[in-house]
Order: sequence, then C-alpha cells, then structure tokens
Amino acid sequence: MDNIYLLMIVALAILAIADLVVGVSNDAINFLNSAIGSKAIPFKTIMIIASLGIFLGAASSSGLMEVARKGIFVPGEFYFNEIMIIFMAVMITDILLLDFFNTLGLPTSTTVSIVFELLGAAVIMSLIKISASNSETFSDLVNYINTEKAIEIISGILLSVVIAFTVGALVQWISRLIFTFHYEQKIKNFGALFGGIALTAITYFIFMKGLKGTPYYGDMKDILEGNEIYIIAASFVLWTTLSYLYQKITKKSILIIVIAVGTFGLALAFSGNDLVNFIGVPMAAWHSFEAWSASGVDATTFSMEVLDKKVPAEPLLLFIAGAVMVITLWFSKKARTVADTEIGLARQDETKEKFKPNMLSRAVVKGSTKLATMLGAVIPQATQDKINNSFEKPVVTLPKHKTYELPAFDMIRASVNLMVAGILISIATSLKLPLSTTYVTFMVAMGTSLADKAWGRESAVYRVAGVLNVIGGWFFTAFSAFVAAGLLAYLIYIGGSAMIAVLLFLAVLLLIRNYISHKKKSEVITAPDELKKAESSTVQGIIEESADNISKAVSRTNKIYTNIISGLSKENLKKLKKSRETVEKLSDEVDELRNNIFYFIKNLDETSVRGSNFYIMILGYLTDITQSLEYIAKVSYKHVNNNHKKLRYNQIKDLQEIDSKFEHLLVDIKSIFDNREFEKLDEILMRKQKAFEDISEMIEKQITRTRTEESSPKNTTLYFSLLLETKDLVTALSNLMEEYYKSYSANGK
Repeated sequence: MDNIYLLMIVALAILAIADLVVGVSNDAINFLNSAIGSKAIPFKTIMIIASLGIFLGAASSSGLMEVARKGIFVPGEFYFNEIMIIFMAVMITDILLLDFFNTLGLPTSTTVSIVFELLGAAVIMSLIKISASNSETFSDLVNYINTEKAIEIISGILLSVVIAFTVGALVQWISRLIFTFHYEQKIKNFGALFGGIALTAITYFIFMKGLKGTPYYGDMKDILEGNEIYIIAASFVLWTTLSYLYQKITKKSILIIVIAVGTFGLALAFSGNDLVNFIGVPMAAWHSFEAWSASGVDATTFSMEVLDKKVPAEPLLLFIAGAVMVITLWFSKKARTVADTEIGLARQDETKEKFKPNMLSRAVVKGSTKLATMLGAVIPQATQDKINNSFEKPVVTLPKHKTYELPAFDMIRASVNLMVAGILISIATSLKLPLSTTYVTFMVAMGTSLADKAWGRESAVYRVAGVLNVIGGWFFTAFSAFVAAGLLAYLIYIGGSAMIAVLLFLAVLLLIRNYISHKKKSEVITAPDELKKAESSTVQGIIEESADNISKAVSRTNKIYTNIISGLSKENLKKLKKSRETVEKLSDEVDELRNNIFYFIKNLDETSVRGSNFYIMILGYLTDITQSLEYIAKVSYKHVNNNHKKLRYNQIKDLQEIDSKFEHLLVDIKSIFDNREFEKLDEILMRKQKAFEDISEMIEKQITRTRTEESSPKNTTLYFSLLLETKDLVTALSNLMEEYYKSYSANGK
C-alpha cells in the first residue's frame, strides 16, 4: 500500500512539470505583451530579459507556498490518504483546464484555477467525511475549510479586476494628457523625470516589497524597514540621473529602458507570485509524504497537522521549476496564441477583430457613448479642446506591404502597462496574496486601451465583446475548476488507485489531442483559393489583382452549386450543411474585402482614384453572388432537414441539367481569368440570354407539372426558389463580367 502513495508522488511530480509547461503557456506571455506590442525592443532581447526575471522570481515564491498547504482548507482535519486524494484531483484538473483554455487561445487565471480546485476537492472530501460521521452535519463544513483565508483570497482576486482596470485607465489618461501621442519632444525634455519616477516605482515595489515573500528578507530586514523614504529618495535621484545620461549619450528614448526594466520586474513578480500555482500542491504532497513515512502511522489515521507548520524552502526545486518555465517561455507556440488575443484587444489601430459583438457589448458601448455626451455638456468647450489635442493621434504613413511593422501601441502605453501591473502584483506578493497576474495584466492593458481611446466607435463593440468573453471565461474557470476537482476527488475516493490510473491515462490522451488540434490550427496557411485584399495603387494593378479573386470566386461558386444540387438530389444533409458553411466562409471573405475599402482608397495614387469605382462595383457583384448562393444553400438544407418530400425525378434531372450547363459556363470564365484572355469575355456575355431561356423553360415545365401531377406544395416552392435564385446568380455573374470587360477595354487592352 505504501508503494501506492510513492507512485502518487511520482505522478504528482510529472504533473507538476506538465502543469508548469501548460500554465506558463497561458500566464507567462502576459508580461511580454507590452514589450511585444510596442516593438520597442527586439523579440530575442525581450525573451532574455524575461527569462532572467523568471529565474530570480522563482526564488522569491516560497512564502506563497503556504497557500497550497493551508490557505484553503484546514490540514489538521484531514488524514494523509485524504490529502493525497485532494492533491491528485487538483493537479489532474488543473492541467486539463489550463490546456483547454490555451488551445482556445484565451487568457485564463492559473491562480483562480488552483484556488477553486483546492476548494472544490476539499469541500467534497469534507462532505464525504461528514456523511460518514454520526455526529457531524453540513454546518460543520466550516471546520474543514479555511473560510476566512479563502474569502480573503477570492475577494482579492475579484477586486483586482476592478482595481487594475481603474488604476491602469487613470494612470494612462494622466500620462497621455501630459505627453500626448506626439511625445518624442516631451520625452527629450522630461524623459529623465518620467524615467526616474517609473523606474523608482518599479524598483521599490517589485524589488523591495517583493523581497518580503522570500526567505532572504530576514537578513536585510533591519536595513530596509524604517528607511523606506531614504531608499525611495535615493532611487529617484539615481534613476533620474541615469535616465538623463542615457538619453544624452545614446540619443534614445528612456522609455526603452523603462519597458526593459518593467518587463524584467513583471516577469520576476509573475514568477514569484504564480509559481505556487504550478508546484505548490506537489511540494505540499511531498512534505506530507515525508512526514507520514517517518511517522510509521497508517495513512488513514495520520493527521496532516504537519502542514500547519512552516516548511523550509526547497531552493533546488525552485531552480528546476524556474528552468522549466524559461524553456516553456521560449518554445511554447500556445503562448503566442494567447498573446494575440490581448494584443489584438489593446491595439491602437483598426485590425481584424477576433470577437463578434453581442447584446451586452452593444449595450455597454451605447451607455458609455451617452455618458460621454452628458459629460461633454458639463465640461467647458475650451477644456475639451485642450484634452482632445492631447489625444490627437499621429498619422503614420507606411507602405501597404509593411503595415505589419506598425506597433500595436506606443511606448508610453507599454511603460504604463508594465509599471502599473508590476506594482499591483508585487504589492499582493508582499502581502502573501496569490493575486491573479492574468487578471491584473489583462485588465491593466484594457484600462490603458480605454484611456488611450483605442476603443473608438469603429471597434468598441468588438473590443468590449472580447473583454466580456475573456471575463466570462474567468468565471467559467472558477466554476468548472470547483466542480471538476470535486468530481475527480470523489471518483478517486471510490475508485482508488485504479481510478487514478484511468484518470491519468485520460489526461494524457486529452493533452495529446489538444496538442495535435492546436498544431493543426497553427499550421493552417492561407488557402490557395482564399480571396485576397487589393494592395495595388494603380488601376492596372487593381484589375490584375481582381482577376485572381474573380477566378477563385467563380471556381468556388461552381463547387458550391454542384454540391448543393448533389446533396439535394441524394438528400445528403451532411453535404448540404457543409455547403452552407462553405458559402458562409466565402461571404465572410467578401465582407472582409468590403471592410477594407476605406484603406484601399486611401492607398491609391492620385492618378488611379477612378480604379476605386471599378473595385467597389466588383465587390458589389461578388456580394450578390454570395447572397444568391447563401439563399440556395439555406432553402435546400431547410427542405431536407425538415424531412419534406424528396424532389421528383424530373425536377432533379432538370436541376442537374442546369448545373451541368452552369458548370461549363463557370469553367470557361475561370479559364479566361486564369489565362488573362479577357477579350473572350464578350463571348461569355452572349451566353447570358441562353442561360435565361433554359431557366425559363424549366419554370414553364414546372408550371405544367404543378397543374397536372405535382402534389407537394413544398417541392414546388423549393423548385421555383432554386430556379429564380439561379437566374439572379447568373445575372450577378454577367454583371461582374460586363463590368470587368468594360474596365479592361477602357484601359486599352
């Protein structure tokens, strides 16, 4: 039996390493987002700075290890075998839950996960003990759970969301009011002062306050305590002087140093605060196993009061954990996926929005707009003008093919993000509160984005929806962590070692499955037939680029239409559903091209503005084509899904005949555009009337059938709908060819 617990310790050690990898993929990227988004420092330099911060931070995390042992439950109320069940359930749940969020690319909180997992598993184990007792009732649950500390931790985590957002927004608004978006000259004049304040704040709160969480604080306690004012004053003078010298000698902005030091400090604070989330439980399990092994008492009767005592730090284990975190930071692709979410929501400029607006996000934006209007009526116009001048954004001209080089936001915002987040996290670390670094860094970034007016009328509804989705995911994390850990604890209790083996096997399978799924998503490249935005600035270039899009759209139209007719004739619901999804994808791509019209027109040469009219008309006809396909796909799917009568043999035969002729037409059009034989377009236009005649003939046939032999109203409705919408599809296609042929001819070709 003793071997079972030894194997559990080995399993927990392996899970700890896996949890470090999975957890860092989610959390570690949080402190890199500001530096990456601002592009102030080369990526490799950022990674080196962050790695050093993680190593040093790992050594300062020992004080927080108490949370895993006695922060959530009362260890003296449990026996060794029960504690091991709790720890095993927590670790299996934690690794699966975090990997799930990483695969989705959503930032979640490792702190919230571990706290609610410990709470869920401990509550279930407590209820099991209470149910087995003749003298205890449900009200005795409070004897098992450290309710005071648990409420303090949970309320601190939730409160951090509001505080981080508010403080981030306020500090950013004041910073922007002072430095404006045209900050280069002001940074030259006042950069030394800003650098002195920012670096002093980072130094004091992260390095001085953060030391309280380490076992080394006792050696410096006498020197540090009581001398805080002198330390702050000396730091300010030192950093201000160094900032002044740096700017004078290198002619570079001090903001680069602030971002570098801020990244290092935030990495250090993250590691010191969050390491407990990954290895706190396994270390507590190891200390429990050591105490139980030395006692000689049976596992079912050995009380875990030993966990109430302070346990010395394990420098070697902390060093190994820090090394695993650093390696993960360098090689995790999932970390980059999570980074894209936060940077996208904080981006100053317009971008392809990842989230779709919802009713709540619309309500928030409308309410905020009305509030801003009311405030505008109270604040004097002169004051408003002065404030608006500070928030006037510079116009950056960059070649179209180099727009990816633009930073997501400037260095002022990056500095504020790092400074505020680092200070808040280090304060919590010094108080031994496992604050959620994800919540803090994310909400600070969102607060500074709001203050910087990155959420304008064009993007606010999407960005707010994204923030609400992420916050909703946080609540889902807490709920699912509590329930899942409790369920696993119960399963392990009734299933024993066999259930542990099964759960570990399932965990490995799910991790492998998620890894393969994420790898496939990350390796997806632009499909060869995907429509592309026009990047040319000349009329001839626009015509040339549009030819490729038309060829791809025609080819996909051909496949979609054929698949719909085939699916309808065979009543293949799966095929019809796939066709609907394919049409939606094509429609989304056309919508994306239409959304880019503003930037397309801005990019045109003065001599090529007339090309915009051609491009807009082309997109309009492509929209007409997709709308016709969407309708045909929708009514066909609805008919089969509702289990209506199958189309008659003659109806199917007529539709297949139309499909065959339509296919020949589309193949010829694709060939013309692929080979750039645009002079043949007049031949295509001449075939329009013949297509209309064929469809009219089919309509006449159906009218006759309806009067004599047709017995299904649904069939008749569907058949006429397909024919009439196919006619509209041919019309849109003909208009597209005619517009292209006119523009081609007008350009002397």
